[in-house]
Amino acid sequence: MMMVSRAELLDVVYRFYPRGVRNFDRIYVPPNEPFYDDTEEHRRLVEAANRGRAEYPTWKAMIRRLGDRYRLQNESLNLFAGGVDPAYSARIYRPKDFEPAPSLRRRASLSFHVSLLGPYYGIHDRGEPDAISAAVAEEIEVTYHGYQTIPPELGNEVVPDVEMDGAPMGEATIYVCLFSVVWTWVDP
Repeated sequence: MMMVSRAELLDVVYRFYPRGVRNFDRIYVPPNEPFYDDTEEHRRLVEAANRGRAEYPTWKAMIRRLGDRYRLQNESLNLFAGGVDPAYSARIYRPKDFEPAPSLRRRASLSFHVSLLGPYYGIHDRGEPDAISAAVAEEIEVTYHGYQTIPPELGNEVVPDVEMDGAPMGEATIYVCLFSVVWTWVDP
């Protein structure tokens, strides 16, 4: 499989997120200014979320298999509330997370995401290296043939001219654009 490039990832981001258009409610957008929800890019994002809802049984079967082995929380249910999330997301809790009152810094959660915008997945891990990350990657690659990870040096790059729910202009990274703001919920 070829390594993903910065240009390829930015092409995907700009296909689904309009450049330079703030994601405000319509009442805050001056007349004759572009409105985020009316853009072609946002329409494509909505279509991707609709495909995600239609193809949800594949995701559900995969997380059920992983849930049989690990303590798992599905974080993709917003799609069914009409959300336009760019990815399926879930979290696996490790035993260390259940120690008496672990601080956020001591938690060892792992989150994983399968993009609805392109053939990419990400595993965001703050625990010690173990077999869980490898098992999740293997399960994703078996379920979503041809999907690949995005290296951190590309995924953490800020897309300066894009805004989305939960990430203001100049703060959204490639990871956040392709996997949603849920990516930030596990901070390694």
